Amino acid sequence: MSKSNHIRILDGNTFVVSEDTGDIEATPSEPTGLFSLDTRFLSTWVLTVNGERLNPLSYDDLQYYEARFFLVPGLATHYIDAKLSIIRERAVGGSFRETITILNHDEKPVDLELRMDVASDFADLFQVKDEILNKKGEIYAEVEPDRLRLGYRRGSFKRETVIASSVPARYDKGGFGYTVHLEPNEQWTARIDVQTHAIGPGGRDLRMGVRSHGTERLALQQDLEEWIANAPKVNTEHEDLATTYRRCLVDLAALRFSPLSLGGATLPAAGLPWFMTMFGRDSILTCLQVLPFTPELSKTTLRILAALQGTRFDDFRDEDPGRILHEMRYGETAAFEEQPHSPYYGSVDATPLFIVLLDEYEKWSGDAALVKELEAECRAALKWIDDYADLVGNGYIWYERRNADTGLENQCWKDSWDSISYRDGKLPPFPRATCEVQGYAYDAKVRAARLAREFWGDPEFADRLEREAAALKERFNHDWWVADGEYYALALDPDGRQCDVLSSNIGHLLWSGIVDADRAEKIAHHLVGPRLFSGWGVRTLAEGEVRYNPIGYHNGTIWPFENSFIAWGLRNYGFAEEAATIASGILDAARYFDGRLPEAFGGYPRDLTKFPVEYPTACSPQAWSTGAPLLLLRTMLGLEPHEGHLAVEPRLPAGMGRIEVLDIPGRWGRVDAFARGRLDLHQLAV
Repeated sequence: MSKSNHIRILDGNTFVVSEDTGDIEATPSEPTGLFSLDTRFLSTWVLTVNGERLNPLSYDDLQYYEARFFLVPGLATHYIDAKLSIIRERAVGGSFRETITILNHDEKPVDLELRMDVASDFADLFQVKDEILNKKGEIYAEVEPDRLRLGYRRGSFKRETVIASSVPARYDKGGFGYTVHLEPNEQWTARIDVQTHAIGPGGRDLRMGVRSHGTERLALQQDLEEWIANAPKVNTEHEDLATTYRRCLVDLAALRFSPLSLGGATLPAAGLPWFMTMFGRDSILTCLQVLPFTPELSKTTLRILAALQGTRFDDFRDEDPGRILHEMRYGETAAFEEQPHSPYYGSVDATPLFIVLLDEYEKWSGDAALVKELEAECRAALKWIDDYADLVGNGYIWYERRNADTGLENQCWKDSWDSISYRDGKLPPFPRATCEVQGYAYDAKVRAARLAREFWGDPEFADRLEREAAALKERFNHDWWVADGEYYALALDPDGRQCDVLSSNIGHLLWSGIVDADRAEKIAHHLVGPRLFSGWGVRTLAEGEVRYNPIGYHNGTIWPFENSFIAWGLRNYGFAEEAATIASGILDAARYFDGRLPEAFGGYPRDLTKFPVEYPTACSPQAWSTGAPLLLLRTMLGLEPHEGHLAVEPRLPAGMGRIEVLDIPGRWGRVDAFARGRLDLHQLAV
């Protein structure tokens, strides 16, 4: 598969999206630029030599935080006998730095005029995504002797981009330039530093204290090496799996995000380019996926989400006491409450998942102190499930937005407008209750009962939670079961009518444990049957449903993150073969994306396309897609914490070969796991 010509480099809170020349020319259809804290700080960054644009010979996206572009004047074909080479090297690490090197290959000296056109629209990321730029403040440019300052101000909201060069330059409001004389075989170099500033009330730079790896390449490289060294080592005969594993570790490092004012602690941001910020659901699910490999992300994620847990009733933000946030933004539209993400709480699943992650983290880490520290927040989350989420009064979690202008209609993970439907394709009224969220609530109560009994010293509360969980499971298996299809409905409407389509959500029910044992086999057969399973993975909506579309965002695409949890659930119910089938499909797909699974890809049958078809606007890298191969590794090896030890029970897909996972961290210290897959007789015959 060909690479996109959009080159992306990132480091936590800062990222750059450019063309393969290194140029940035933002338009509504080309969302390129230098972004930080939900603001575009550069919308134009175009290099010319003697008034001419440059053409790419090649580029290297060397690490997640740096890239190098090799350019020449004229057309980039093999007929070129270029007398000049231009190399652009750039890195992000709290700021943005670009080094330009020009080499003269001619036998004669040459005089050159270099120009960098520069501009910033200071667009809010929401404005970029919606292709609507409506600035209500003042954009300005100030030329100083040794720098160019671009800025935007609207009341106390102020953003600035400051550009300086290591070589004296001629600055003007539209950019800067150099006059360069090069003798034969001589080279010229200039380093350009771009600093971004986010000024809030009182004139304080909000970026102070934000985690930064530093701007020097050595510091960035050292940070990445330490990150990889601390993770378990994976040795495998399956070369594509080894490539994918390393790619996942590198992308997880890149996606570490530091929320403002929280002391530099990091959690996984959701994904590039649209979601480089804190998401409750996405961060929690990513942490669950990567627990055996990078457990430190879970502790900081839990603490940060607990610190921002809802405390009041706020219809604009869909906030309730005890509710875990959905999304936090720092741009202009959030600052002026033109959208509610400051933070926004319109997620129906993050709250029970918060409890699930805390329990799972303790099982791995033995961190009893954190469980005790977050007792009040867990109790508040459980109260939200019982008292505030049950909008109909029948014991289920429901959702309906209270902010009709900018709130999310669908507040489950399938949050697109048309993702929930009846079998005839019609959309149900609100409020809605989706099946997987009831599974999360069941799991949260079972897990909270353990925490209450073992850590909070409250056995009566534990007994009550267990009774409530058992009652929920019994009621759910009656109300959600679609008798004529032998699967669970996607959702219920407020009258109790089933949204009776066959969907991937039934796989979530397995990993939550809410499925009755005598029905689990039917669910497993659906998940790997031809309507849901494409050969690459489980589709979000089954082929044959009215709204099925193989490239419909939540109506037929394949989401790697979801497949990893489905495989985990299958394995937990004893369906190791089915789990291996899904793991094999997703890991095979990763090979076509150079080990970096996108947010979603098409649900076309594998025998039709022969390769996975990427969804056109998928985020990449994306946190829970990055975590998917790690959870699949855990599932294939059967890694589970058990009575203070790590249990290992491998069941690898055919042809996977030998896998070693060394130095798996946990309450047991560090231990190793080994597995060998069966031979693929078909491959041998070929």
